[in-house]
Amino acid sequence: MSNKIPAVLLNEAEILELQKEVGRTSLMGKTIAQMKADVDAFMALGYDVPGHGEAGGYEHNRHKQNYNYMNIAGRLFLVTKEVKYAKFVAELLALYADKYLQFDFHVQKNTNPTGRLFHQILNEHMWLMYASLAYSCVANFMSETERQHVQKNLFIPMLEMFTEKYGHDFDRIHNHGMWAVAAVGICGLAIGKREYLEMSVFGLENYAAGKKEMGVGGFLAQISQLFSPSGYYMEGPYYHRFAIRPLCVFAEVLHRHMPELDIFNFKDKVIGNTVQALLSTAYPNGEFPALNDASHSMGITDMGVQVAVSQYAKHYGLDDNLLGMAKIQGQVWMHPCGLELSRAFEKAQTEREEPIGLPFWPSVELNEGPNGNQGAQGFIRMQDETKDVFQLVMNYGQHGMGHGHFDTLGISYFNRGQEVLREYGFCRWVNVEPKFGGRYLDENKSYARQTIAHNAVTIDEQCQNNFDADRADTVHGLPHFFKVDDAKVNGMSAFANDHYQGFDMQRSAFILKLDDLEAPLLLDLYRLTAEDDSDHQFDYSHQYDGQLIRTNFEYQANKELDTLGDNFGYQHLWNVASGKASDTALVSWLQNNTYYTWLGTSSNELSATNTGEVIFTRTGANDPSFNLRSEPAFILRSKGNSTLFASVLETHGYFNEEFEQSVNARGQVQDVRVIAHTDMGSVVEIETVNSLVTFMVSNQFAATDSTPHQISVNDKTYSWTGFYSLEVQSK
Repeated sequence: MSNKIPAVLLNEAEILELQKEVGRTSLMGKTIAQMKADVDAFMALGYDVPGHGEAGGYEHNRHKQNYNYMNIAGRLFLVTKEVKYAKFVAELLALYADKYLQFDFHVQKNTNPTGRLFHQILNEHMWLMYASLAYSCVANFMSETERQHVQKNLFIPMLEMFTEKYGHDFDRIHNHGMWAVAAVGICGLAIGKREYLEMSVFGLENYAAGKKEMGVGGFLAQISQLFSPSGYYMEGPYYHRFAIRPLCVFAEVLHRHMPELDIFNFKDKVIGNTVQALLSTAYPNGEFPALNDASHSMGITDMGVQVAVSQYAKHYGLDDNLLGMAKIQGQVWMHPCGLELSRAFEKAQTEREEPIGLPFWPSVELNEGPNGNQGAQGFIRMQDETKDVFQLVMNYGQHGMGHGHFDTLGISYFNRGQEVLREYGFCRWVNVEPKFGGRYLDENKSYARQTIAHNAVTIDEQCQNNFDADRADTVHGLPHFFKVDDAKVNGMSAFANDHYQGFDMQRSAFILKLDDLEAPLLLDLYRLTAEDDSDHQFDYSHQYDGQLIRTNFEYQANKELDTLGDNFGYQHLWNVASGKASDTALVSWLQNNTYYTWLGTSSNELSATNTGEVIFTRTGANDPSFNLRSEPAFILRSKGNSTLFASVLETHGYFNEEFEQSVNARGQVQDVRVIAHTDMGSVVEIETVNSLVTFMVSNQFAATDSTPHQISVNDKTYSWTGFYSLEVQSK
């Protein structure tokens, strides 16, 4: 057995340290034990290298399982010294080498180029990265003849396909490009062809020119352009956790094989920043908000996040939040980075009197764009007296490329362990073969990405940027303020003045702690200003979940359902019921054990008159294949010119069906009123059972903490300094 070929990600000293964890109850010991059990169960099934099949079908999933378990088995061989794992990897790779060039390319069914194994080349990149890592662990176990068979008939054809046939995808600044460069670079190292590593780092153009510096493509360009200085990934958390897996694995490879890059300090530590940014977006239950195309089920236990947490612990340092993340994940990366985290976790458990707590990420505003000047995403968190975390998310950044949704200034809201104002996410049934092979469905464009599908305002039944992705990629939100240093008021505000032609928009959203309420209160102010003098239709939409409890207006349920409109997502909404709200509208619902009461109104500039219509909708119209989830929403519809929507959402009460208990089902907030809104600022009043709250907020884009504001209405003057002011009077 030769010792000439080193494992790409492990050296002999590190392997010896990992071997010490076998059989222990540490996080690493548990990880190794779980990996052994999983791989052993899969190996018992026998080998299978299937031919073509539908995306999401058996063939797709079997190829995916093959590369995942080869990757784990390769490291298990080094750590446990059990030959069965090396034999499994070597024999399965040989079978792929026998068959790979006999497979033709898949038939292309969408815009993604196809591979010989998978319906899109992205999956083939993933296969190669993991298979290459596995190969590097067992290459010394294989004979020279076996190695040459795998290289000649499998790896080299893949490398040539990725860098020549699909060179345009290789240099693409996108999560697909991230997987491509990681796969090619790692494979090049594993088979001793370092030129592919250089292509992957510097891009094809620079490699051809002999330049060893960042080019228009390659890994350095990827991490320079995909992530902002704050670390936020423009496609959103769902695709961030997907892109972070090849990013972290390849970064570790470069740390070991191209130390001159100093990759973990590159671009002001962009890799560490982006790991922190991803973790800081998560809801308190560990799930990621469904910003842009996204699943509601993805969270911090994802494999890529496990790798990222372990790597951050090794290269950037540990804190209690990382230990809390490790506690939730229950596993670490089976790698020296994971061992660092495992040992720190074990040490903390032993030395601390109190158990390791769950992570609590502070409020954060994550800027967008390569230079951090293309808007931002805001994440505000506030705890109530029971330590329950209330999280408000607002989008005022970039569109998000091909996975972007048209909902700038959209919000979502989370408390009591659940998303209250909900994001629809994507319209896709991942890996469910009968649903177009698990690909994105047509309704993703016709509904899920449309403005009306989000908690935002839709103007004249149109979509932001007229659903033109190219146009949307040229504009972004304009941050106004992000203030979270007050125990009573946390808030953020932003403008979006290019997203509807002829309209300026501003949204200011706050979480308020009022002494006479049992939980923090959400205050939402959404202002729209039209350039012309004609009336327009404004639909202020709220996606919720649960059972409607009561309203303060009469509504008529429609016995025969019709769609709410003809296009831009309206064609998928059933108009279930509607009613006129002459003053403040109230809608209350029960979600699991908690009551929520929303009160909202709209007002023209300098006017106290409030009129509107509340429309209850449900998705599912014009959906013959039942691709959409059937979800409710309500819309406050107003017609006017310059309009301010003002609303509050109160969390209150408790319901237990088992014990037939219901407490505080009606809440304490009685009204919300618009006093005025001008280019200077907006003034609203919130009336509760015991108090009258006056809230004033700046509408001046150039305002600062010291800017004076003054608005006079009906012989009364409202004055404040800075971005906002809260005044509370007892009744």
